[in-house]
Amino acid sequence: MLDTPTDRRPSVSALTGPLVDDLVNKADILRLDISRSACGARIVDAGIAARGGIEAGRRIAEICLGGLGAVSIDASARFQRWNTMVTVTTADPVVACLGSQYAGWSLAEGDFFALGSGPARALWGKEALFGELGYRDRADQATLVLEVDRTPPDSLVAHVAAECGVAPENLTMVLTPTSSLAGTVQIVARVLEVALHKTHALHFPLERVVDGIGSSPLPPPAPDFVAAMGRTNDATLYGGDVQLFVTGPESEARELAKGLPSSSSRDHGRTFAEIFTAYNGDFYAMDPMLFSPARVTVTALETGRSFTFGAFHDDILERSFA
Repeated sequence: MLDTPTDRRPSVSALTGPLVDDLVNKADILRLDISRSACGARIVDAGIAARGGIEAGRRIAEICLGGLGAVSIDASARFQRWNTMVTVTTADPVVACLGSQYAGWSLAEGDFFALGSGPARALWGKEALFGELGYRDRADQATLVLEVDRTPPDSLVAHVAAECGVAPENLTMVLTPTSSLAGTVQIVARVLEVALHKTHALHFPLERVVDGIGSSPLPPPAPDFVAAMGRTNDATLYGGDVQLFVTGPESEARELAKGLPSSSSRDHGRTFAEIFTAYNGDFYAMDPMLFSPARVTVTALETGRSFTFGAFHDDILERSFA
């Protein structure tokens, strides 16, 4: 468990409030549609009926990070063809990525299913992960981001508000389909979160992760869901680059770096769509260790030494993106 008391940490919901308001206020510029559900919650359409775009996705990614991170779109010569990078930095990588950005809230009603991410998760706080983080949030407003191509049932929206302890009119749901430009950006912007999640899966003490930075190439969106999901995953699996800065023994920093890259998985080497098809569309049959950046550097802060494992795969990205 992290040793910083919850009451000394910032409220991710309070930090994202101004970001959400600015997103809504600039809806026309960002090509978003804003509406109210029957129960009164604010719905932000960032790619279903609305067009959305890259800048909308960048802002939504920062909302997902709980106001504790910055996302930028930069040029890079990392790959021959796909030379636009989504870069993520945070002030508090563990809370920003695992306490907010991680899509850990499973929501289902009838034939509707979605995984919720963003600061509302820390208000709900029923994931076991929050017990390990020692973090819970309290606020009178909530924001949840859903990677979906349709609006959730109103009864489910009202349920989310109740679970967060806020009035429905103080809940904002941001909808970003995987196949949209905004959805593509906000998914690729999870490159650092993916590394933190695998760090947790490898049982490295999260309180020893001091800082981090990550980047992945921005793929073109695809109208087909499987292709779109494949491209956004491949961007990280075969093009993502993360550096973590950790405390503790140098030998443990090296072991972490060795275990983190996607190449440590038995499923590595094929496009995500190919792997997904091979498992007959069963996402949970895939090796969970696959979900990590292509290359990882871990720096041991006490000694200043850095350890790098993994490699980029331009050929797989070309097959996936093209």
